Amino acid sequence: MDVARRSVRYITSLSQVDNLSAAEQARLAPVAEKFTFRTNDYYLGLIDWGDPDDPIRRLIVPDVQELSGFGQADASGEVSYTVVNGLEHKYRDTALLLVSRVCGAYCRFCFRKRLFRQESAEVANDLTGALRYIDAHPEINNVLLSGGDPLVLSTRRLEGIIRRLREIEHVKIIRIGTKMPAFNPYRILNDPQLPEMLARYSTQERKIFLVAHFSHPRELTDVALQGLACVQKAGVATVSQSPVIHGVNDAPEVIADLFSRLSYNGVPPYYLFICRPTVGNLPFRVPVEECLKIFELAQRDLSGLARQARLCMSHKTGKVEVVGRIGHQIALRYHRAVQEKDRNRLMLVESTPEAYWLDDYLSGPPTDSVIRSGAEAAEGAGRPRSRSPRGNGSADPPGVVVAPS
Repeated sequence: MDVARRSVRYITSLSQVDNLSAAEQARLAPVAEKFTFRTNDYYLGLIDWGDPDDPIRRLIVPDVQELSGFGQADASGEVSYTVVNGLEHKYRDTALLLVSRVCGAYCRFCFRKRLFRQESAEVANDLTGALRYIDAHPEINNVLLSGGDPLVLSTRRLEGIIRRLREIEHVKIIRIGTKMPAFNPYRILNDPQLPEMLARYSTQERKIFLVAHFSHPRELTDVALQGLACVQKAGVATVSQSPVIHGVNDAPEVIADLFSRLSYNGVPPYYLFICRPTVGNLPFRVPVEECLKIFELAQRDLSGLARQARLCMSHKTGKVEVVGRIGHQIALRYHRAVQEKDRNRLMLVESTPEAYWLDDYLSGPPTDSVIRSGAEAAEGAGRPRSRSPRGNGSADPPGVVVAPS
């Protein structure tokens, strides 16, 4: 195919954004001073500057409400799972390598904005210790490259990491978490060595997955789709994920359009996340139950391949899927869990329309209801239901209903 190519200019100061007036630049300067601003001329070109509520603008241009004081620097407790500089080991079979502290642009709602302003042991330029750790832990069968954005690295640097991972026999899957196909698809299209390198290491039995971050249908430009097709042709599997962001994609028709177009282009939706309660994220949050409503309404208009995503919260204790509503209760399930006791754990919580995060559901009174997994229900058929014990070190969180262990 004919590949589009062009140079892309990166922008790190609001004064370089010609479409912002001097007054707007001055008003937003304190926000950019606290939370790093970075974008590029390609992505700015997607904005309709005549629309003050343009979703692409909202995604990338600072908002004064970011200075509200809301949120935590590390809302999912990632630091607690950092076992070696640059490496998180949260789930038994998965390692996460933070290979960069830079992105093609910075989403205003980023949950790792703490990495962009200070030196941190969470990111390491030398990954020798992290790779040695992975090599010594045969239970790790897949590794996620993240950051920052791995595709900000040179192809030579990225290949050095991937080649070393491919030398570790028990690492079967390598995932590359990236928003570069949306922010700057020319990173792929301008560098033929990148897909050539990926093709060498993405094999039939040991695939590389590109987890692309697309948040709005307008990011799916012709060149963005060319970039995706380029890596697909190299034998890389492609999936997508995004959080639900107020003013960007918090409407069923937007999610349905996004998921449909992604699926048409061989990029099945993977996760739809609840926005994390990270510092600066107050203007971007959407309540959990509103997210569920948006998700369910969007799915009504989707075909099977576009309905693969799970609505989840990336909580410190694991990925908690928002399954659905049962009367006045919300069904939650641990899709991934840190603790063995939480794996596949089902929970019913009382509907709380103002809840934005799992913790907001854990402050209610205990309930006698019990919900079991299918296996537990079959095994316990006819057995009287009982409440899980409370008041000791292994008690369930108040307000959560679970199967007895």
